[in-house]
Amino acid sequence: MLRLAVPLVLAEIGWVAMGMVDTMLVGRLPDSAAAIGAVSLGSVLFYTVAIYGSALLLGLDTVVSQAHGAGDMDQCNRALWNGLWICAPVAPLLVGVSWIVGANLHRLDIQADVRAAAIPYIQALKWSAPPLLLYFAIRRYLQAIGSVRVITFAMISANLVNAAGNWALIWGHLGMPRMGVTGSAWATFGARIYLAAVLVGAVLWNNRRDRLHLFRSASLPDFALVKRLLELGLPAATHIGLEIGVFAAATALIATLDARSLAAHQIALNVASITFMVPMGISSAAAVRVGHEIGKGRMDLAARAGWTAIALAAGFMACAALTFLAAPGWIARAYTPDPAVVAATVGLLAIAAAFQLFDGVQIVCSGALRGAGETKSPMVANLVFYWFLGLPLGWLLGIRMKLGVRGIWAGLCLALILIGSTLLVVWRRKTKLSG
Repeated sequence: MLRLAVPLVLAEIGWVAMGMVDTMLVGRLPDSAAAIGAVSLGSVLFYTVAIYGSALLLGLDTVVSQAHGAGDMDQCNRALWNGLWICAPVAPLLVGVSWIVGANLHRLDIQADVRAAAIPYIQALKWSAPPLLLYFAIRRYLQAIGSVRVITFAMISANLVNAAGNWALIWGHLGMPRMGVTGSAWATFGARIYLAAVLVGAVLWNNRRDRLHLFRSASLPDFALVKRLLELGLPAATHIGLEIGVFAAATALIATLDARSLAAHQIALNVASITFMVPMGISSAAAVRVGHEIGKGRMDLAARAGWTAIALAAGFMACAALTFLAAPGWIARAYTPDPAVVAATVGLLAIAAAFQLFDGVQIVCSGALRGAGETKSPMVANLVFYWFLGLPLGWLLGIRMKLGVRGIWAGLCLALILIGSTLLVVWRRKTKLSG
């Protein structure tokens, strides 16, 4: 599990590190709170759209890993090609929807200085959707066949590309125009093109070296296989879309308060996202390991793989919670020198500490269930607890009862505790039935 999970964890940390670098660098602009708020709002709205489209490809985890476990490389290759066929119509759709979101941002009751910077940020970031889809499809294929180191290399090196682009485009170094917040979006676009190019090169190299006969499986869409991928991918995408969407909705609510609350939300969310990437990587490894063992017909080892992944994630997230409680001020000051933003962030990190364990458990249970071909339970749990309970409660506490950003986070915290507990029960029942 660790051999597969560690490179994927590093890749996931590299993924969120892009957002962390973006936030830290724009946080050094003259109006720090408004700049961080614009990146927060623009990023979460874009990812609500883009990650939903990318998550349609999560069915590749199940199909490719089970086929690889059964020794059927032709089925693995066919799944990749049909995943790319899914990308073809989805990519322009994501660009169009992102454009619509950006074009209508002025209709929301958001702080004027935040909105003014967020609109061009989203309109630039939308062009990164096609390379993001390509990267996501090839990544699912590579990790399902056990080729994970190149994913780590691609993501770590892409962070260097992103950081250099931010430095050049935010402040106008190396002869580039000084673009401020929008420059950060264009830097991200360049880094995603690089990411996709590296993985395309890797899959072509693996095909030649290992004689995978990838192009022998190329064909027009196999609609039966596309249907299977979408049957698995749609619930998984809806699950992730609901999770990201609830934080987008929370961000929009917080944006109606003040720029400092929004900046504190962005910083705390970014920090929580960094720790979340560890169980996210373990979740991907769990999906692959469970799928491999099911493909080999070894249900007992599939159950053991899932429980091992859950234990690893729980242990790490417990340590993360203790860190949030021990050094919240130090963490906040790494992002901004603004004392008001730092004070607000410290309170949110205390709430984040309360949900760390459950956040790690819920995402790893989702991965293990996905490897077993079960993607509906996480979707239902997220819909019920986030949207019917957590967000309304957050609105009641934060807006109506005037507890501000902490009240909104308290509602989401309760939802995460319930989601993690529910999915743990679902996985336990799944393993009992398999046994």
